[in-house]
Amino acid sequence: MIPKGDKAEPLNTVEFVLLLTILTVANLVVSWYVSIKPRRYHGVYRFLSFESILLLLLLCTPVWFVNPWSWNQLISWAMLLASIPLPVYGFRALHSKGKPKGQFEDTTALVTTGVYRHIRHPLYASLMLLGTGIFFKDITVVTSFCAVVNIGALVATAKTEEGEMLEKFGEEYKRYMERTKMFVPFVI
Repeated sequence: MIPKGDKAEPLNTVEFVLLLTILTVANLVVSWYVSIKPRRYHGVYRFLSFESILLLLLLCTPVWFVNPWSWNQLISWAMLLASIPLPVYGFRALHSKGKPKGQFEDTTALVTTGVYRHIRHPLYASLMLLGTGIFFKDITVVTSFCAVVNIGALVATAKTEEGEMLEKFGEEYKRYMERTKMFVPFVI
């Protein structure tokens, strides 16, 4: 993209559709092999989340650095930065404490320490922050719709995954749900 004044030139329609198609196929393949094929159906909703984040990214790229000190850019950068530590600590805990069998999602032990001590879904909370942070780059009707789809898909992902975890870990997971929040410590 070549900067034009304050704004980079957006992708033309062919570039946009081609990039969206390639990345959607990649998202579909990964979602199939990581979640859906192994019968972890929360991956269907997570696919929708990744698609909405992809659309937000493609739509907001031209204004990524426009007016860097505006209120919406400051909120955007704060949310984008806040989205980084959650997956770092979340993946580390899943790998070290969850004793995954194969893929990192297929844990054999319930992880309730580290970031999981406070919230049940730090990785999805991170995706909410990421998508909403990108949304704040360019607030329009279309990006608002994408941001709402992202949040809705992540809530559905978390609820579906919790059903899967209740089946897998039973009463232990139920007690864990009672003492933690889904996304924000002490709040939600």
